[in-house]
Amino acid sequence: MKPLAALRETMRKDLMRRSVISTETLLPVATNVCLLMFAAVVLGAQNKPGVATSRPDAALQMDAKSTYESVCASCHALDGRGGERGPDIVSRPDVVRKKDAELVKILTDGKTAAGMPSFASYGDAKLSELVAYLRTLQGRSREMPLPGDPARGKTLFFGKAKCAECHMVSGQGGFFAQDLTAYAARMDADAVRIAVVNPNKDLDPRRGLVTVILVNSTTLSGVARNEDNFSLQLQTLHGVFHLLNKADIRTLTYAGRSAMPSDYSSTLSPVELNDVVSYLLHESSSGDMPKAENNPEDGLED
Repeated sequence: MKPLAALRETMRKDLMRRSVISTETLLPVATNVCLLMFAAVVLGAQNKPGVATSRPDAALQMDAKSTYESVCASCHALDGRGGERGPDIVSRPDVVRKKDAELVKILTDGKTAAGMPSFASYGDAKLSELVAYLRTLQGRSREMPLPGDPARGKTLFFGKAKCAECHMVSGQGGFFAQDLTAYAARMDADAVRIAVVNPNKDLDPRRGLVTVILVNSTTLSGVARNEDNFSLQLQTLHGVFHLLNKADIRTLTYAGRSAMPSDYSSTLSPVELNDVVSYLLHESSSGDMPKAENNPEDGLED
């Protein structure tokens, strides 16, 4: 029979061996339990009422499209161009030029006198998405941050850049070239910048500079405002209109280039260009502008 001390030592070693085996067996189980508990906590937090969860922009747009089709289209038509009970809200300048916040306010308050109810029950967030969908129908996205300073851009427009010598904005400036009050209403900053620095891009030669030599040797240069088989209405660079009989014209030459300077990329710094672009975008988004039709495809050349 083993001595008592030897027996105790054997039992101690046996207990230690069993303890090691138990720990190795239970450790993975305990780890998995902890991971499951952590996952449950995370999922519980995500599903807990009041905890915000992000939604893809595509889903928000689909919701807004569905809301528009079920609530707005019966009056304004599916394409937003108006119906028997509601006006055009896609191409009307006074709608296009309004800021997003102004449109949300109109939806919130309604226009009961015109037969439009209030949609305040939808909440600001849903109405904002509805306005964003309207912007897609209008051909542009929601309002984006301006690339520069509109105030500095206005100073450049009427000063160093000399834009106001030909163009008018909100009733101020020249009248030889296009009124730019609402020019950028349906454009983004990049499109406006390209139009400024490259006025000859995709230019129809018949919309550019024209040189006319009359039978009496008088030479006139300007832009053809109207033309038919028998006459030509020419506006010279000084703003004067000349109604010419084609029988009195010896030669008529289209220069194929814009009357607008094509060197703004060098005469203005990138910062100054951004400021001018921001001024045009800002003015086009103002709700105080004259209700004049505008076609961005006309460009800045005439």
